[in-house]
Amino acid sequence: MTIRPQQLETGRSESFKEQLLGAPLEDYALIGDCETAALVCREGSVDWLCWPTFSSAACFAGLLGTRENGFFSIKPAKSEEVLGDEWRYKPQTLIVEKVWKTAHGEVLVTDFMPPRGKHSDLVRIVRGLHGTVRMRMDLTLRFDFGRTIPWVQRVDHHLRAVSGPHLVVLRTEAPLEGEGMSTVSNFDLHEGETICFVLSYGSSTEEDPASFDANGALADTEGFWTEWVGKNQHTGQYADAVQRSLITLKALTYRPSGGLVAAPTTSLPEKIGGVRNWDYRFSWLRDTALTLLTLLRVGYVDEARAWRGWLLRSVAGSAEQLQAVYGISGERMTNEWQADWLPGYEHSGPVNIGNKAADQVQLDVYGEVIAALANTPVADDDQWTGEVHSMVRKLLERLARIWREPDSGIWETRGPKQHFVHSKMMAWVAFDRAIRAYEESGMASTRDREERVQGWRRSREAIHTDVCTHGFDTELNSFVQSYGSKKLDAALLRIPLVGFLRADDPRVLGTIAAVEKHLMKDGLLYRYDTRDGSDGLPPGEGAFLACSFWHVAALHLCGRRDEAQTLFRKLLDLRNPLGLIAEEYDVDGKRQIGNYPQALTHLALVVAAIVLEDGDGPWTEGLTTDATC
Repeated sequence: MTIRPQQLETGRSESFKEQLLGAPLEDYALIGDCETAALVCREGSVDWLCWPTFSSAACFAGLLGTRENGFFSIKPAKSEEVLGDEWRYKPQTLIVEKVWKTAHGEVLVTDFMPPRGKHSDLVRIVRGLHGTVRMRMDLTLRFDFGRTIPWVQRVDHHLRAVSGPHLVVLRTEAPLEGEGMSTVSNFDLHEGETICFVLSYGSSTEEDPASFDANGALADTEGFWTEWVGKNQHTGQYADAVQRSLITLKALTYRPSGGLVAAPTTSLPEKIGGVRNWDYRFSWLRDTALTLLTLLRVGYVDEARAWRGWLLRSVAGSAEQLQAVYGISGERMTNEWQADWLPGYEHSGPVNIGNKAADQVQLDVYGEVIAALANTPVADDDQWTGEVHSMVRKLLERLARIWREPDSGIWETRGPKQHFVHSKMMAWVAFDRAIRAYEESGMASTRDREERVQGWRRSREAIHTDVCTHGFDTELNSFVQSYGSKKLDAALLRIPLVGFLRADDPRVLGTIAAVEKHLMKDGLLYRYDTRDGSDGLPPGEGAFLACSFWHVAALHLCGRRDEAQTLFRKLLDLRNPLGLIAEEYDVDGKRQIGNYPQALTHLALVVAAIVLEDGDGPWTEGLTTDATC
């Protein structure tokens, strides 16, 4: 457990169990089985796990509350003097290793989740490396986001915890005893000895999950990840950083459907003590489409096809009902509510469950989705070929009717809809990519198809002219967030990345300069200025890290290459020791904030590395670069 500095300073009188449990985000490792994920603190505690899937209710919710909201800790007992530690991922895997060094010896704790079979498992292997160390295990299971205490009983050689449909089984050779509605174990570990703790999730109406060899599962898990990493074709100066981000993206993927969660967490605040706390355990079309393009670029063709399958299934049906956000299997209902019994991470409430951004119109997703679909290679027997072309046509028919309307934009503002420039630009991308795909495939050769493509060309030209006329402010010498506004938006750094204008266009250079002048602090970029409340929320958030990675790419493309390299290295230094990074960064507090780890940030990192090393990126390769207005 970590006691926050502000708790000490304010002299809180909370009891041990009432003290907040969550540690700094930099102190968490991610483990997962590609259907759900857990956050394991460097101090030995699993403080967040939703079972059985990413979007299920958490059974360990201590990250957003106290010990009483659920955690699973293994660490040296209080009687042990800890002299130091080592913390790392096993190379090319999602297996975490923690070495505790005490006055009496050394212990290795290995944490992982095996690729899922019938059940989901969390495995913790404790191995004595030197001497004899007294260890302590604490297990507090609380279902329904830390609210429900389960019925716990011993059955044969394992422990069963049941609550409604939920069943969790703990198997271990360590001695167990009850202590204050929790389960604990105190044991001595000698050099060469191993004790395993296997926590398995199942249904309370079915047979208990079967036991298995934990060390064999460790070998299988290592093989799974190293085999997957072996498909990565990216090499270069930043290959290690790219590899870790790709592993993280794979871990955030719901394997049964191919959907990608934006993050495995909910309500980690964008400002400590603020209310900008959102549930990211869902699949955004934007993130999934960008992942598809990124995977294609580094050689994961089969995985990209799986992502495309999720896209097609999710948006299937009427183009009028396209959503920006879906459930991990393509569900359309993501109702938002508040878990008011949780105090929130460092008292940053409310804790929101669900996300009503699914109800918003976000025009930019049309561009993201169509760019992804248009660039995915197809095999001769690809069952999706006809569906892809049909879907693209329907989406563009819809977009041609609505692109002139205001929307909620990429940042999902909760204020009035606006004519966001980024949204219009991405509408242009939608038509541009479809035109190129039809022309390159020869599908525009028939008369009816040529007429269709001609209509797309007219829409593309109209959008480009409209954006350049109404989205550029001559006084600021910059594109602005929305038509008629004086506000800037760091998302507009993507203008040269998507080929809307050349990187050396004076308007692009002016936009980069204006964003740097008005949205930068200590070299990092904020999305936009939140102080006027126009987004419908109280002001205040951290620097948005994806924007800073876009800044890297924009700097490189416009010729400021040394600055781009320097900034990229600075951003890499913001990652935690394991290579993980959150949504935002608190410049003043020098810490990561927002949901963690965040897919969009890791995606932007990979793209920036590709741009730095190859001179382009998944969105710029092969694009027309002579767009003018």
